[in-house]
Amino acid sequence: MLHTVPALAAPLAELAAEVRPDARLLHFVDESLLQDSIAAGGPPPHVLRRVMAYAAYAEESGAGALLVTCSSIGEAAERARPFTGLPVLRIDEPMADQSVREGARIGVLATLATTLGPTTRAVQRAAARREVEREVVPRLCEGAFEALRAGDAARHDALVLDGFRELAGKVDVVVLAQASMARIVGEADGGVPVLSSPRSGIAQLGDLRTTQPG
Repeated sequence: MLHTVPALAAPLAELAAEVRPDARLLHFVDESLLQDSIAAGGPPPHVLRRVMAYAAYAEESGAGALLVTCSSIGEAAERARPFTGLPVLRIDEPMADQSVREGARIGVLATLATTLGPTTRAVQRAAARREVEREVVPRLCEGAFEALRAGDAARHDALVLDGFRELAGKVDVVVLAQASMARIVGEADGGVPVLSSPRSGIAQLGDLRTTQPG
């Protein structure tokens, strides 16, 4: 697993122990990948090169796949695929695929602008693969990411829940763009499905022999 938020390593490892108890995990943590992507308004070329390097490290360590757990660099993970010797997976790709099966209007909720765009495009590509028309309604929870980074989880959760309530009445399903937002799923009761990426993202490790999604 390649993380850009150190705090995600432990809960994702716990979830992996439940979903894939037979898996042996290696964790790479590199906060600069996210910081540089935020500063550039998206993953710059050197972030792509570093994702490719982490894939090489993972392969040398005997890994069967590299799971990128940061949605902000998800598109860099996709671009790295042709240049690596093992599957490079986005944690949010199964969630995007599921969202287009849930309804025609899909709300995408994010705490970072650098995640809102990539997740929106991931949903749009999932709709195109299924050859269905879907409308994506994006919503940015401003200040939530900064609150979580400062250690104020309660404020983060409150801002995300406010954004969720605003979206819930307008869409058929709400997608939580970042794995760090999954913490609010239990409180998000708006009468619509709420999708988060950790469980389905880890579940895709169940068959590493399948062809990588394009």
